[in-house]
Amino acid sequence: MRRLLLTAVTATAAALTLSACGTTEPAADKAANADDKAAAHITLTGASGKKVELDGPAKKVVGTEWNVVEHLVSLGVAPVGVADVKGYTSWDKAAPLTNSPKDIGTRGEPSMDSVAALAPDLIVATSDLPAAAITQLSKIAPVLDLKAADAADPIGQMNSDLDMIAKATGTTAKAEELKKGFEAKLAAGSEALEKAGHKGDKFAFADGYVTGNQVSIRPYTGGSLLGAVNAKLGLKNPWTMKGDPAYGLAATDVEGLTKLGDVQFAYIGSDDDKGSTPFTHELAGNAVWKSLPFVKADKVHRLPDGVWMFGGTASMESYVDSVVAALKK
Repeated sequence: MRRLLLTAVTATAAALTLSACGTTEPAADKAANADDKAAAHITLTGASGKKVELDGPAKKVVGTEWNVVEHLVSLGVAPVGVADVKGYTSWDKAAPLTNSPKDIGTRGEPSMDSVAALAPDLIVATSDLPAAAITQLSKIAPVLDLKAADAADPIGQMNSDLDMIAKATGTTAKAEELKKGFEAKLAAGSEALEKAGHKGDKFAFADGYVTGNQVSIRPYTGGSLLGAVNAKLGLKNPWTMKGDPAYGLAATDVEGLTKLGDVQFAYIGSDDDKGSTPFTHELAGNAVWKSLPFVKADKVHRLPDGVWMFGGTASMESYVDSVVAALKK
């Protein structure tokens, strides 16, 4: 009887012990999971001041602007949706798409249905997109709105956008690598131009397009991203007009080019967009164009296609290489 009682007591104690373990272990797991979730949580503040809350790094990301898409691709994040895929493929070859994202419409007017069908974790837009469109997109998924550009600090804004996207996608280490690589490229390009005797050259970059029979020219002032890169390379910007506060772009026509004098003149076009190369097409027989000092001296450089003038580190590194190659010829 004594043995049986002892056995019963032992069994009861064991049952209590097991019962106690059963109530504490799930609680511990729950607390650990909560800690992990809190550690993975990401809070960002967009250009509009609106906060974006993510439970963890975004994996399914939609980009409504090409600079945003370039940042994503450079960070190793393949966007599931891209505005105007064909246009991006034509104008931005420095950071080619590694997947086959869904085309969500134009950069100025994305298709809400197309975006919603992708069920994204995050939508990255810029201040170029109308506020009403951003409001609509916010009903589909969190929207990180970035400042499109800033003529007061073009390179700083490019890096800031890269950092924000990196934080949202858990790729901050890659972002640091990209920024360091870009700085190294600038230093190497500056050194190469100085050795070639081109430091301090007057270097005018512009793009042009044709509407009807009218040729419009956009000078890239010192407030443009390319203008800022040129300055880092030791080149002087001869454009005297003031650019817009975002992109540092101005407007002129062929008559306005007569004020430049003897400079190096460069532009980027696209074979897929015939209206983007008026300097070698519509203006080829223009008397004013042919009379310009830099045209007579054969100092007009068409830089390689596929460098997006408003892109990220990949495009800007390609641009540095193309400028150095053009001036060293």
